[in-house]
Amino acid sequence: MMAQYLIALAIVVLSLYLLDYLVNWDITQKGYEKKRARLLAPYVKAQGVPVSVIHIQNVQSMSSSSERCRVPYQPTPSPRHSLTGSTQAAPSPSTAAQRRAHRRLTREDNRYHSEIRTEAVMQALAMHKKQSMVPMPSKRTSVYNQKHRNREHASDSSSDDDSLFGGEDHSRAGRHGQPVLAGGSRQQQQHPQPTHRERHASNSSHGSNVSQTHNQSHRSSAIYANVNIPPSERTGGGSPSTQTPAGSDLDVVQGSRPQYGQPGSALADVIQISRGKESQRASQPPDLTNTNTLQRTDLVNRLNQAHAQSVRVTSSSVMSGLDPDTNSDRSSSGSQTTATGPTPDVAMPVPRPGKVSAKIQQLLNTLKRPKKRPLNEFFQEQEEELAIPPIDPNAPKPEGSTITPTVGDQLVIPSGLPRNLEAAVQRYGSATFKATVATVLDQNGKPSVSLTYGKLLSRTHKIAFNLLNKVGAKGETGVKSGDRVALVYPNNDPLSFMCAFYGCLTAGVVPVPIEVPTSKRDAGGESIGFLLGGLGLQVALTSEACYKGLPKTQTGEVVQFKGWPKVQWFVTEHLGKPPKDWNPPPRQTDDAPAYIEYIAAKDGSMMGVTNTRASTLAHARSLTVACNYTEGEVMVCVLDFKRDVGLWHGILVSVFNGMHVIFIPYSLMKVDPASWMKMVTRFKASVAVVKSRDLHWSLLAQKDHKDINLSSLRLLLVSDGANPWSLTSCDSFLNVFQGKGLKPEAVCPCASSTEALTVSIRRPGRTGANATGRGVLSMQSLSHGVVRVDNENSLTSLTLQDCGQVLPGGVAVVLKLEGTPTLCKTDEVGELCVSAPYCGTSYWGLQGISKVVFGVSPVHSDGRPVGEQTFTRTGLLGFLGPGGLIFVCGSRDGLMTVTGRRHNTDDIIATVLAVEPMKFIYRGRIAVFSIRVLKDERIIIIAEQRPDCSEEESFQWMSRVLQAVDSIHQVGVYCLALVPPNYLPRTPLGGIHLIETKRRFLEGTLHPANVLMCPHTCVTNLPKPREHHPDVTPSAVHVGNIVQGARLAWAQGRDIGSVDDETDNTRKYQFLSEVLRWRAHATPDHLLFSLINTKGQSASTMTCIQLHKKAERIGAMLIDKAHLNTGDHVALIYPPGLDLIAAFYGCLYVGVVPVTIRPPHPQNISTTLPTVRMVSEVSKSAAILSNGVTIKMLKSKEATANVDIKSWPPLLDTDDMSKRKLSVVYRAPTAEMLCYLDFSVSTTGLLAGVKMSHAAASALCRSMKLQCELYPSRDVALCLDPYSGLGFALWCLSSVYSGHHSILIAPAEVEVNPGLWLTIVSQNKVRDTFCSYGVMELCTKGLNTSLSALRQRGVNLSCVRTLCVIAEERPRLHLTTAFAKLFSGLGLSSRAVSTSFGCRVNVGICLQGASSPDPSTVYVDLRALRNDRVTLVEKGSPNSLSIMESGKLLPGVKVVIANPETKGQCADSHLGEIWVNSQHNASGYYTIYGDESLHQDHFSAQLATGDIHTVYARTGYLGFIRRTEMTQSDGERHDAIFVVGALDETVMLRGMRYHPIDIETSVIRSHKKICESAVFTWTNLLVVVVELDGHESEALDLVPLVTNAVLEEHYLIVGVVVVVDPGVVPINSRGEKQRMHLRDGFLADQLDPIYVAYNM
Repeated sequence: MMAQYLIALAIVVLSLYLLDYLVNWDITQKGYEKKRARLLAPYVKAQGVPVSVIHIQNVQSMSSSSERCRVPYQPTPSPRHSLTGSTQAAPSPSTAAQRRAHRRLTREDNRYHSEIRTEAVMQALAMHKKQSMVPMPSKRTSVYNQKHRNREHASDSSSDDDSLFGGEDHSRAGRHGQPVLAGGSRQQQQHPQPTHRERHASNSSHGSNVSQTHNQSHRSSAIYANVNIPPSERTGGGSPSTQTPAGSDLDVVQGSRPQYGQPGSALADVIQISRGKESQRASQPPDLTNTNTLQRTDLVNRLNQAHAQSVRVTSSSVMSGLDPDTNSDRSSSGSQTTATGPTPDVAMPVPRPGKVSAKIQQLLNTLKRPKKRPLNEFFQEQEEELAIPPIDPNAPKPEGSTITPTVGDQLVIPSGLPRNLEAAVQRYGSATFKATVATVLDQNGKPSVSLTYGKLLSRTHKIAFNLLNKVGAKGETGVKSGDRVALVYPNNDPLSFMCAFYGCLTAGVVPVPIEVPTSKRDAGGESIGFLLGGLGLQVALTSEACYKGLPKTQTGEVVQFKGWPKVQWFVTEHLGKPPKDWNPPPRQTDDAPAYIEYIAAKDGSMMGVTNTRASTLAHARSLTVACNYTEGEVMVCVLDFKRDVGLWHGILVSVFNGMHVIFIPYSLMKVDPASWMKMVTRFKASVAVVKSRDLHWSLLAQKDHKDINLSSLRLLLVSDGANPWSLTSCDSFLNVFQGKGLKPEAVCPCASSTEALTVSIRRPGRTGANATGRGVLSMQSLSHGVVRVDNENSLTSLTLQDCGQVLPGGVAVVLKLEGTPTLCKTDEVGELCVSAPYCGTSYWGLQGISKVVFGVSPVHSDGRPVGEQTFTRTGLLGFLGPGGLIFVCGSRDGLMTVTGRRHNTDDIIATVLAVEPMKFIYRGRIAVFSIRVLKDERIIIIAEQRPDCSEEESFQWMSRVLQAVDSIHQVGVYCLALVPPNYLPRTPLGGIHLIETKRRFLEGTLHPANVLMCPHTCVTNLPKPREHHPDVTPSAVHVGNIVQGARLAWAQGRDIGSVDDETDNTRKYQFLSEVLRWRAHATPDHLLFSLINTKGQSASTMTCIQLHKKAERIGAMLIDKAHLNTGDHVALIYPPGLDLIAAFYGCLYVGVVPVTIRPPHPQNISTTLPTVRMVSEVSKSAAILSNGVTIKMLKSKEATANVDIKSWPPLLDTDDMSKRKLSVVYRAPTAEMLCYLDFSVSTTGLLAGVKMSHAAASALCRSMKLQCELYPSRDVALCLDPYSGLGFALWCLSSVYSGHHSILIAPAEVEVNPGLWLTIVSQNKVRDTFCSYGVMELCTKGLNTSLSALRQRGVNLSCVRTLCVIAEERPRLHLTTAFAKLFSGLGLSSRAVSTSFGCRVNVGICLQGASSPDPSTVYVDLRALRNDRVTLVEKGSPNSLSIMESGKLLPGVKVVIANPETKGQCADSHLGEIWVNSQHNASGYYTIYGDESLHQDHFSAQLATGDIHTVYARTGYLGFIRRTEMTQSDGERHDAIFVVGALDETVMLRGMRYHPIDIETSVIRSHKKICESAVFTWTNLLVVVVELDGHESEALDLVPLVTNAVLEEHYLIVGVVVVVDPGVVPINSRGEKQRMHLRDGFLADQLDPIYVAYNM
């Protein structure tokens, strides 16, 4: 017992010893573990306890709280490679040891550290612990792997500076959690969904559903309904479903709904669970009819391939025109009404929701929480009110008096100073030529290279002489005085830069110092090039080593950098001496430019600040007096010597005073952070110019502190003292090194600006009451621009230190940020402005903005001018303290004004880094900026994550960051993104290039690894939801239209005439069968049809007599084999061709009703066959007519696995029929009898079948004949699907009625040969041709690069008079315009391209005719459109939407625009539902239940006002009518009809009506890699699905851009963004998107998305 006690005591003592070693001697965590294990091994062996399990808890809490104790564990680095793949040169052993010792020190995370901020963050996170987390995004497995590959690649491609000390991010590959896919339930299946690569190589089957995989290269065409057939009608292993009662004709509800716990479980189930109503589900969303995971099949025929199509069937009617909401309310799986009565409730298993559904519900629960700061008012929709942010009435207001400008000390120039900078070089180069002017340290920290004043003078004259005499080709004028030249020198060569700079001054040339351009990760290089071009720069000076390192062409010349002007590179070394009689040119005037310093604006543009010779000299004198510089002093400079404080002190003032400057390269600082202190100690330097970052790094390099002595320092100039977070580094550095001789009064922070140069500086050695100052201020008040002192222990306070006083000879004021430059009050934060002779004078070449920045005239609050002097804006935000002290709390570049409150990017960074930075953030590299979305700024945070962070850990950290920022700053983060380590663009010194990062984010080229969008919590200025006023009656609207003199919206095609039933000659035209018999007798050999194959050859033809005889044989077969009666229904299942036409007329010959059905796809039978089965069953087909190939497919094993062969009606093969002639041809007693049934699945998933009478069919053909002037001598080319709507009428009916020759081209043939259709049109000189949008899109994309080949083959489209697209939607103006423009080179006239319009109640309403006016286009306001208003605007107006006329009304068609709710007639140019009256209206919906309620509402509607006597059919489409200035053929003014969209597809959000196509258009425009998109809603949550035409690593770029675009253009917040592969969004045969099917597939986890983002 005693032995164990002693062993334990020894372990504790050794651990405490090692802990002290860890704290005070800078041992790493890994070293600590090794040493501890080695020392404890003898003791632990005796007890048999592994060393690894013995540890001391809370080591971090026992360590010191100072900065130097926060040293994280860093893994061992692996070899780093360059982008080109070559390994970098190995460093020397001593250098490598230094890198290993200090690489963990040069990081950015603790520079913003504050104990108060850390405590505040911890307290804020503790308050949010009980709140539920938002759902994690879902990623595909390949995306996970790619992200880690990106990290490795990004780590390898770090900048040269950063790669000097290796990277600790390569030692561990990173651990992966279980991949989280959108289809979480997919992982529970026996056969999981194959990965993206596996899908191209394998076939898999699941249960009884056999599917084949394919490589999908085109968009899928979902034109089939996937439904579950009742179990009583299927055998062969079909999945079991609930039994339906006897007498039910179709199990359309219960059998097709996924059961609880299955992969297809719907979101509604989760909602019911969350409400505690699992057993009572009164109102359900539409049925999800596919429970199996979608498999991709081999794509041979794009328009015939099918995704599973969800078909909605109401409880009262299978074919329904109801909208999805009405349909969903009736489609309850708990009860089902059929013709025989209701179905009893069925018990449900225990609910287990799918993963996607659960995440959406989790998101909904998050959004249900009330906003933390609800707004009392919303801005209105008017543009001028959108820009006004709401004002917080409780915000603090400034209460002090107006400030008095603070005046600097009088500038007393010390005697003995040189007259100017050139004179300083001449004096010291002659008098003290051996004195050292500058020394630069090498990579080993040794002062190896020095420059004396004598050499500086000599080289200056050499460069000046060669610039003026040797630059330029022979015969050309060289550089002249006043010309601008670029100084391109690396950061480790200040000596060559100094010589070149003073050489330019001596020659009278204006130097422009810039960074060395490189082709590798050169952020912002293009903007620099634009600046150089604006400066008229033609020469660039550089060193020999730098010139050799520039990228070269194959000829050895320097490459032309992007955006750069053509420059001549001039090496400033090894130059010849000037002649003895040469003297420098006379000095230029004082107002001539001395040098130009570039500055990047907040928008990324580069500007050049001009500093004259007078201002440069004045600045040198003022700094000399303020800093007490004297000749011979030694200065240590760590800053960039090419700009800002490093240029002013290290290059200008040092030479002006004859000082010795020791330059510390940035690359050396990363290896040896204490090198500058060693130089201070060695050379007894009195001045050191550093950044707070350098102080922080020096604190951590504790092993190098032994011999440090800083007693010689009288001035430690902190160049970024204007950063509020520099205070921590200054205080910590002073606390540690005060014992090393550092005097408190030597620490002097300064504030600087490129425009105003040195704004203020704390005077060295000055003590007293007002020598220094600091204040603890409330961040809440600072965000409102007010200064309020806060409690020192407050968790939301910010401690500021002063930046000293203004320089001698200067005056400083604080002006309001916005509006007139008015003086601020004493307790108000504003922009610091300086008036001094040393300030910059202008932006080069930008007079307008220069006047705003460099010529500010302050005024008092009452408008009185402060004085005659003008001030220069510094871009710094702050206030004036007592004694003239200047306090800076931010900058304009870092200012983010969100909802009227100001936030500083550095403050946000400090808060983010306080949330466990060591575990997640790579070296503290964070970029914070704001973007403007919806008239307000939104905060974006981009951070580099460590390579060993899992997805789940990173997402949890992101959630904590959101909570911390919200609690401390009371502001929401709009987007938080994580990128791989070393991935963000860098500045030349290794920092984050903020402007380039923002540009990549906005362009969608940042490629983040994780994205979290929070628009719901950030966007609080959405417009007020629209309120509907149901009390406005249609009569009141009608009276208002009369009072206003508005024309009622109606239009009518020309008169078609009436058919006299008494004459046989006109009677035969009422029946298509009679017309065919007449033509077979009158013109038997007249060619009616030609079918074209893929090769462009005529595969088969059919004359009048051939069609008649074949129809007779088919009719005879129907009677002989099927024994059908008159009025029976027959399903026609044929591919597009002539057999379909013959079968149709064969049915008419015997009086049976044909029903055309698209055949199942041979390579996707399991998905497409159920649709065929359903239409056959719903139509009550007594027999099926088909060819041998299709019947063989229906009897195949794959087909019988889905549908039992015995469940089909009799299958009749028309390839095998007798030649028996039909004895008697049936003739209907009246033309109102049923001719055929037209079934179609709408875009909302509704299967609707309409009845077409003989009179309607013949009237439709007669209207098309008159409109298009179709005669027997005409040739018409058809390239569309012949199964429903106007496409069926053109394919099967029109030629027989009109007698013209129809050239039939199946869309599948065009998919194989895109040029087939247009080639046939050209060869046959076709005047009229009809196609679908799918065919037009195929030609536009497939022939984009083949025009020359078509032209060589003689394709000429000048013969085309009418090229009409058959559609049931709003015209796709973009596609038709692109098609017309593309093929205009082949002679196609843009006037020939037009569209048509039809719908279920009337398949042909509009069709462009031969003599019709050209299609017109109008521009409407999109904002008014979503409020059910039509406001016509000019082309190019904001929020304008172009809508093309949908063809001309067919003869005999009359349309009106009616309010869909009140049924009152609308006025001209008012939006409403299109109602149609014509002879070819459908007779009604075909229903198996006999419910006539829909018929009355849809086919027998009457207006409440206006023309109340006419009976109309309701199309279900919104549109408007506008009277144009064009004249019709009858002399009347033309009334154009514009179709806006289907009512069923509209999305009602925030009380406004949105058309999905408008949102999708905005989404597609948001990023060039989005090839298609689709939107739908679920429980008021907007879901956007985008197809990514690029690499999977680009998927996350789309999320913020899609969210921004929808917010900006539609005032909608996107709830879920789903990124999928191309071709996932299903379309039907008409080229229309099947959004409801897409919704069902997403909720059933069947899309296999690349990424799913759930916006908070």
